Amino acid sequence: MRWPSTESLAKVLCATGAKLEDFTALVMGARVVSDQRPKGRSKLPLIGMAQAGEYGFFDDGGYPAGAGWDEVELPQTTDANAYALTISGDSMEPVYREGDAIVVSPAAPVRVGDRVVVRSVEGAVMAKLLSRRTASRIELTSLNPAYADLSFATREVVWMHRIIWASQ
Repeated sequence: MRWPSTESLAKVLCATGAKLEDFTALVMGARVVSDQRPKGRSKLPLIGMAQAGEYGFFDDGGYPAGAGWDEVELPQTTDANAYALTISGDSMEPVYREGDAIVVSPAAPVRVGDRVVVRSVEGAVMAKLLSRRTASRIELTSLNPAYADLSFATREVVWMHRIIWASQ
């Protein structure tokens, strides 16, 4: 058995909301690890993925804006600007299916390997996997292999937010 890499450990801690001290206590045999994750539910702005590309639903920073957003109760998040999108179509299968809701966090750090929602300068909004990121390019892998992967110059991307939760 191998120990996980520091990068893997950091991803687990980030995904679970646990502190390094909690993990260390668990490794040392502690019976109880404190749960620092937010509890309860939050009302989040919700819009369909197909509508998200239309102008007026996001401000320049990529935060929900304007009228036309519904509200949905989903697991609580610590990002006050988090929002939810309803999946439509099959372009994200098998990961996300028609009718699934995803919670997107503008504040969450985005790393290679994360599932993200991206808005291009043309106004297209898409959910993809961030496969490579350099100072000049962003490469995205389609969640459905039937759809093409995409590559953008960084100046062609208005914003990129991490998907932090999905109802499946």
